Amino acid sequence: MELNKFPKGAVLVFGGSGGIGQGVAKFFGQSGTDVAIVYRKKKEVADRVAGEISALGRKATVHAADVTDPAQLKAAIAEAVAAHGRIHTVVWAAGPVVEQVLLGDATPALWKQSIDIEVHGFFNAVQSTLPHLREQGGGSYVHLGSAGHAWFPPKDGLSVVPKAANEALCKGIAKEEGRNNIRANSILVGVIEAGMFLELLQRGVFDAKWIEETQKLLPLKRWGKPEEIGSAAVFLATNGYVTGQQINVSGGFGI
Repeated sequence: MELNKFPKGAVLVFGGSGGIGQGVAKFFGQSGTDVAIVYRKKKEVADRVAGEISALGRKATVHAADVTDPAQLKAAIAEAVAAHGRIHTVVWAAGPVVEQVLLGDATPALWKQSIDIEVHGFFNAVQSTLPHLREQGGGSYVHLGSAGHAWFPPKDGLSVVPKAANEALCKGIAKEEGRNNIRANSILVGVIEAGMFLELLQRGVFDAKWIEETQKLLPLKRWGKPEEIGSAAVFLATNGYVTGQQINVSGGFGI
């Protein structure tokens, strides 16, 4: 791993206390940059992850915010900037545990929750950080999307549909903000052995039949690891000539 590819400052990881977000935040620390973690409820987890990053010799801070509240977001980002001097990369790894239901059976409450957190939350995060990235001469957005964007899995629409809106937003940022040296890219995330997948597995939502059928769609016959998402995120954050793109990190899901 080539270290110190980052400018001074930190990566800001929304959802850095989540199952995948933890792995992404730690991989950035291992790759040579300081890290600011934004969490909503899991302060103990955020503190633990920050401690693990600090043990690597990088500065790590934690900041509480509800991404659906622009005022809280702006306050958290101001704290992160004050602590690190600069935010050079914004990673969107926030999101609710997605209930597995057919779109036709989704309740208005579930739909609203998905849109509020995934779409409005990401938009709020962009609106709150974009002025800073412009002032600092550029930066990068890395959005964690869904491999379902390329091959739609039944009952996962409450994740895939909102994230599709964010895919369009990433392309819009890339198109409009490139002149400000600001890039935006997305990772289409497959089944990762962490976070939501493990919770739904424990609940029995993903049963033996689901596992068998999903494995049939994977040329690589295993689940992904959080650090494999982190590796892709670091690539997108540090390659200065990649923007408006999607990289599918899913074991070949749906090929």
